[in-house]
Amino acid sequence: MTEGTARLLFICTGNFYRSRFAEAVFNHRAEAEGLPWRAFSRGLAIHMIEGDLSPWTREALEARGIPLDRTGPTRLPLTQRDLLRADRVIALKEDEHRPLMERHFPLWSDRIQYWHVHDLDQADAERALPEIEGLVEELIAELEGD
Repeated sequence: MTEGTARLLFICTGNFYRSRFAEAVFNHRAEAEGLPWRAFSRGLAIHMIEGDLSPWTREALEARGIPLDRTGPTRLPLTQRDLLRADRVIALKEDEHRPLMERHFPLWSDRIQYWHVHDLDQADAERALPEIEGLVEELIAELEGD
């Protein structure tokens, strides 16, 4: 990351599906628009998932022509250091992630933005991933206006 680049942190539960998709889409779009932002992603409970990247995320990125290097190589747990080095933090679903933030990072739970994107238990990838993509597009437009 170059000096002067702002950091955006996406948080989800396993850092396997939603946050990794948001990270890759954001990085791809921010680079294309010349925005001085770079996203990274982390998970609040990565022990709950096995593997490096969701097959739904991989397929959706490939279908959009977004290289896999726009997301990190593997899942990583959220740390205090991650929160401190981020200029902006977004968790992918408030109902799911606020309680985990309150438990593990109580001083941060009210300092981050929450989206409302369901995980696979409540919405299939064909619905959730385009929703994330739309939210990322709105975010890109907002940052372009700053």
